[in-house]
Amino acid sequence: MKLSTAVKAIEQHGILLVFPINNKPLPRSLWSVAHPRSPMRWEWDETGDDRVGRLWHLREKLSSSGQVVYTKWYQGRATFFARDVFTAMLATLAPNRPARFLGRDAGRVLETLELDSPLSTKTLKRATELSGCLHEASYERALRELWRRLLIVSYGEIAEGAFPSLALGATRLLFEDIWNAAVAMPRKDAEAVLLKRLGGDSLFYRWHQKLQKEAPCPAFQNS
Repeated sequence: MKLSTAVKAIEQHGILLVFPINNKPLPRSLWSVAHPRSPMRWEWDETGDDRVGRLWHLREKLSSSGQVVYTKWYQGRATFFARDVFTAMLATLAPNRPARFLGRDAGRVLETLELDSPLSTKTLKRATELSGCLHEASYERALRELWRRLLIVSYGEIAEGAFPSLALGATRLLFEDIWNAAVAMPRKDAEAVLLKRLGGDSLFYRWHQKLQKEAPCPAFQNS
């Protein structure tokens, strides 16, 4: 799959995972779009399916292209958003007042990334004093809060040791145009966009609704 083809698929569907969950057809993924009749196998040895590796590398190029938005949103899995859908989703989460409902560690991570983005995992942990095994659970919990509220994104990779590290950044900095549009979008309009683009029966839309019920955001000026 070429980058341009992947971007078109994400724009068409609104949201796509990178890889399917247990090879189920839904929710849709880049793999299921590119290889609709092929179950995915995770084997990485010489007998494995090299299409998995190619899609993994394409994920990095897509994430840093700026044409789509990459997060770990749906059930904590790698998720790509079309820009308009991401804007509408973010608009439902009161982006202009994130600090009001974030935990201490999540707030610290967000504050660090809003000063400098993107950062590698190692650099981010060091800057927020969340390095080491004792802080691993706190760090992961902080990221989960931020992923779910779309306050952070992944933007390519950064060379770090033997393996590249996921580069994390603040949505406000890396997608300033999307952020400003989300802040200005009335919530009712944002929900209408999501229903139209995803459909009420979409597993992605249901996940959005589930997160809203678990951690409802305060109403804000454009509601």
